[in-house]
Amino acid sequence: MILGIDTSLGTAVAVIEPDGVVRSAIESPDPRGHAEVIGTLIARALEEASVSPDAIQAVAAGMGPGPFTGLRVGVAAARAFALGRGTRFVPVVSHDAVALALMLDAAVRGDDPGRFAVVTDARRREFAYTVYDGLDDDGLPVRASEPALAPRDELDALLAEIGAARHDAHSVPASMVALVASRSVAAGR
Repeated sequence: MILGIDTSLGTAVAVIEPDGVVRSAIESPDPRGHAEVIGTLIARALEEASVSPDAIQAVAAGMGPGPFTGLRVGVAAARAFALGRGTRFVPVVSHDAVALALMLDAAVRGDDPGRFAVVTDARRREFAYTVYDGLDDDGLPVRASEPALAPRDELDALLAEIGAARHDAHSVPASMVALVASRSVAAGR
């Protein structure tokens, strides 16, 4: 079992099996209440998945991009859980989780998403974005760019110039954070 945690936007916690079967997924969309809900969400996710903490074989944490205050709550909770259980901690780029969800949805529909950018609000009149070009042989998103910042009024022109469709993310699914981690571990990354 893999515990996935992301606090780059709201607070999301999930438990998945290594093959990607989602056992539980819980979210709080509040972008500011991470510290107040993280412990409760972890406990609820484990309970809904019908697993004990000792069944968790890896803990994946979304590492952003996102506001530092929110990110550190999720990263600290994930690292503390992994350390307490003596299990593996797997960092995941939060945009990779969103990209994987978009590409899996497109595959189910028989679509090709082409080159696209996952975009999140970085505040301070900027957007964070990462450009993707499909999946690699391990089923992981291929980054055409590392996460970067762009001024709000320049992002659309920048994406048009590089031929990337814009996909705004308003949440990061913890189940996809865990799935990216599972696939990364299986690939020896």
